[in-house]
Amino acid sequence: MSTWRPTEQGLSDLLQLLREALNPTDNNNVQEIPDYNSYLAYILTQMPQEDQYVRSVAGLTLKNNIRAHYPTIPPPVIDYVKECCLQHIGDESVGKAVGIVIAAIVERGQVHNWLQALQVLMGKLDDPNAAVVENAFTTLHKICEDCSRDLDANAGGVQPLEFMIPKFITFFNHPSEKLRLHAISSTSQFITLRSAPLMNAMNDFLSSLFNRATDDSLEVRKAVCQALVSLLEMCPTVLFPHMPHLAEYMLLCTQSDDADLALEACEFWLVFAEQDDLREQLQPYLLKVVPVLLHGMVYSEMDLLTLGGDEDDAHIADSEQDIKPRFHKANLVEIERADKDDLDEGGKKKESSGGTGFDEDEDDEDDDDFDDDLDDEFYGEWNLRKCSAATLDVLCTSFEGEVIQLLLPYLKTKLENPDWLHRECGILALGAAAEGGLQEIAPHLPELVPYLFNNLNDPKPLVRSITCWTLGRYAAWIVQSAQQSPDARKHFLEPLVQKLLERILDNNKRVQEAACSSFSLLEEEAATELVPYLQPILATLSTAFDKYQHRNLLLLYDTVGTLADVVGSALNSPQFIEIIMPPLIKKWQEIPDESTDLFPLLECLSSITTALGTGFKQFAQPVYVRCVSLVTKTLEECQLAASDPARDLPDKDFMIVALDLLSGIVQALNTEAEPLVAGTTPSVVQLLSICIQDEVAEVRQSAYAVLGDLAISCFDQIRSVVPQFMPHIVSQIDPEAEHVSVCNNATWSAGEIAIKWGTEIQPYVEPMLQRLFQLIVNPQVQRTLLENVAITIGRLGLVFPREVGQHLQLFINPWLVTLAPIRPNEEKASAFSGLCDMIKANPEGAVKEFLLFCQAVAGYADAPASLHESFGNILSGYKNMFGEQQWQQALQSMPQEVRAPLNERYGI
Repeated sequence: MSTWRPTEQGLSDLLQLLREALNPTDNNNVQEIPDYNSYLAYILTQMPQEDQYVRSVAGLTLKNNIRAHYPTIPPPVIDYVKECCLQHIGDESVGKAVGIVIAAIVERGQVHNWLQALQVLMGKLDDPNAAVVENAFTTLHKICEDCSRDLDANAGGVQPLEFMIPKFITFFNHPSEKLRLHAISSTSQFITLRSAPLMNAMNDFLSSLFNRATDDSLEVRKAVCQALVSLLEMCPTVLFPHMPHLAEYMLLCTQSDDADLALEACEFWLVFAEQDDLREQLQPYLLKVVPVLLHGMVYSEMDLLTLGGDEDDAHIADSEQDIKPRFHKANLVEIERADKDDLDEGGKKKESSGGTGFDEDEDDEDDDDFDDDLDDEFYGEWNLRKCSAATLDVLCTSFEGEVIQLLLPYLKTKLENPDWLHRECGILALGAAAEGGLQEIAPHLPELVPYLFNNLNDPKPLVRSITCWTLGRYAAWIVQSAQQSPDARKHFLEPLVQKLLERILDNNKRVQEAACSSFSLLEEEAATELVPYLQPILATLSTAFDKYQHRNLLLLYDTVGTLADVVGSALNSPQFIEIIMPPLIKKWQEIPDESTDLFPLLECLSSITTALGTGFKQFAQPVYVRCVSLVTKTLEECQLAASDPARDLPDKDFMIVALDLLSGIVQALNTEAEPLVAGTTPSVVQLLSICIQDEVAEVRQSAYAVLGDLAISCFDQIRSVVPQFMPHIVSQIDPEAEHVSVCNNATWSAGEIAIKWGTEIQPYVEPMLQRLFQLIVNPQVQRTLLENVAITIGRLGLVFPREVGQHLQLFINPWLVTLAPIRPNEEKASAFSGLCDMIKANPEGAVKEFLLFCQAVAGYADAPASLHESFGNILSGYKNMFGEQQWQQALQSMPQEVRAPLNERYGI
C-alpha cells in the first residue's frame, strides 16, 4: 500500500489549472515534478467531492502523460497510479476515465508486467453492478485492440487469452447490447493472429457468433459481419462446413437498407474473390452474387446527398477539404528495357517513385490500380458502391468468362434503363469488368463505345463522369484497334480524343476530373499516336488552365506532364511551345515559394523540359535560378531548425522537386546548360555536396540524379570536387541498402563519372567493385538497380579493363542476363564496349559463358559499328583460342537463331 500523499499547495495549484480547462502538460515545469502524475491519479480517484468533469480531465491528462512519457515516469509513481486505478475501476462517476488510464499503462508497460490488471478486470465482469461490468469490459476491449500481439505472446509461460477468450464468448448472449458488442469485437481482435486460445475455442466462437447473426442490434450484426470477414481472410477452412447458410446470410446483409452493414457484408465477397485458393468455394454463389453487387453499385439517396455537384460548378472555388494533399515523388534513373516503348534519346529515364524510393515489390505495383481509379473517380470514403465495383472487378479477373456471361444480361438491362441511376450503374459495371472481361466484352465494344460516346453528353454530370472513367478503362482496346484499322481510328480513337477534350472543358468539376484522368490513361496507351492531334489537345489543356479551380488544376499538371512524357520531342515545335508554355509560366509566376502547388507544377515542367530539350532554353534561366533558390532556402531553414529546436523543420519536398527540375533542365540543355551552371550563385555543385549527405533518402536520390546529369553535360563544372563526392557515392552503393533508389542513382552517377573522369577514378575502383559485385550476383536485387550496376561495371571496365576483367568469371553471367534485354542506347553500348575490352584482357574469364555471350551479341543487331568490330574481333579470338574442333562443337551447340545472325554479321 502506497504512503504517498499530496501537498495542499500542489493539489490546489493543479486543481485550479484543471478547473480552468487548461492542459497542465502545456506547462513545461509540471513534467519535471517527480510526483506530478500521482497528483493526477489522486484527483481522479480520491476526490469524489470534486466536480466530475475536473476528475475526468485529470484522467485524460494522466492517460496522455503515460502514453507520451511512460519510460521517464518513476516506478513508485506508476505503482501508485496502478493501485489507485485498480481500486476505482468500478467507480460509476469516473470508471471510464480510470479504464483508459489502465489500458494506457498495460500498452506502454506491456501486458506481462501487470497481469494483475487483467485478473482484476476479468473478475469485475462478474460484478453485480452493471456499470462496473461495462467499465471493465470497455477497458478490456481497449486493451485487446491495443495489445493483441502482446496478449498472444504467452510471456513468462502465462497465456491470459486462455481464460479471457472463453469468458468473452459467454458474453455473446448477454442482454446488454454494449457488452455483446465488446465481447464480439474483443474476441475478433485475435482472428488475424490466429491465436491458439481462439483456435482451440473456434467451435464455441462460431456457434455463439452465428447465434448473433439475427441480433436486434445493428451494431452487433455489423460486428458479426466483420468477424466473419476476418475469419474468411485468415482461416477460411473453419467456415467451409457452414458456407451455404453463411453465403445466404451475407447476401442478405449485403442488400441491407443500412449502408454500413451492407458494406461490412460486401467486404466478405471482396475478400472471397481476392483469394485464389477459395475459387472453388465461391463459384457456386456467383449466380446470386453478381446481381447483388450490381444492386450495391447504384447510387443511394445518401450517396447523392453527400456527393452533390449535380450542376454547373466549374466557376465555384474549391474549399480546402476538396484538395488532396500533394507529396512529391523523387526521380529514379532507369535504363530502358527492350519491352518498353518510351525510350528517350539517351536511353535514360527518370521515373517517379514514392515513399522510400521506387516500389520494392515492382511486380505487384498495379495490384491496387482499380482502387486508385475508384478514389480518383469518386471522391469520399470507401463505401458500398466502391466495394461492390471493386469486387466485381476482381471476380471478372478471377473467373474471366464465367462472370462476364452472368453479367452481360444484367448489363444490357442496366444500359438500356431509362432511369439515369441504373444507366450510370451499368456504365460503372462495364468499366469494372474491363480488365478481367475484355476478351468476352470485346466483340460488343464496336456497339458499346459509340453508346459511351453518346453518354458523354448526358445532362447528368454523374453519368458524364462515369462514362469518362469507363472509356479510360477501355483506352488500350481503342488504341490497339486504331493501330490495326484506319476505320477504327476514324470511328473510335479520333472521336475519343475529341469528346474527352470536350469533357475536359466541362462546366462540372467532377466531369473535368474524370475526363483529365481518362485522358491521362489514353496518353499512356496511345503515346505517339496522339502526335497528329497535338494542336487541339494543347489548345484544350491551355484553356483548362484558365477554367479550372484548385483541385482539378493539380490534376491538369499531371495530364500535361504525361502528354510531354509520351510524345517526347514531337512537342518541341514553336507552334506547340507557344500554346502550352504561357499558361505554365503564368502559374510559375503566380505560385509562391511556400506553396505545395509547386510540386505538381515542377513535376510537370520536368517532363516538359525533357520533351522540349534545347527548345526549353528560352525559359531555362529564371526556372533554373528559382530552383537553386528553393534548394538554398530549404537548406538554410534546415540549419536554423537544427540550431533552434523551437523552429519547425522545413518541408524537404520543396528541395526534392527543385532538384528534380534542375536535373531535367541540365538533361534537356545538355552541354548548353554549362553557362547556367557556371553563372548561378550559389553553385548547384555546392548545394549537391550538402544534399548527398541529407538524412532524407529522397533528397539524396534526387541529388545523385543531378550529379549524374552534370557529369554527362558539363563535367568540367564538377571535376574539381569529384574527389569530395566519390566517398559518398561509394558508401551509397550499398548491397544492404534500405533505400534502394538512392543506391540506384548513386550507382548510375558513378558510371557517368567514370566515363568522363577516366583513370583518375582509380582510387575508388576496387571499393566500388566490391560493392557492385555483391549486387550483380544477387538475384533478389531490383531489376532497375541491377541494370545500372551492370552498366557501371561495364564502364569501369572500359577505363580499367585489366583490373575489372580479372573478375569476369564472377560476374559475366548475371551481367549478360541483365543487360542483353535492354534497348540499344549509348549506355548499353559503352557497357558492352567495356565488356569487350575486359574479355580481350582476360579471355579465359568468359569462356564458360561463351554461348551466353554469343546470344547477347546475336540479339544486339543495332550495336554501333565500333562495337560490331569488337564483337567480330572477340569471336575471331575465341575461334583461334578454341581450335577448329572445339570451335565447331561450340557452333553446333548454338541455336539456329543465334548462329544465323552471327554468321551473317561476322562470317563465323
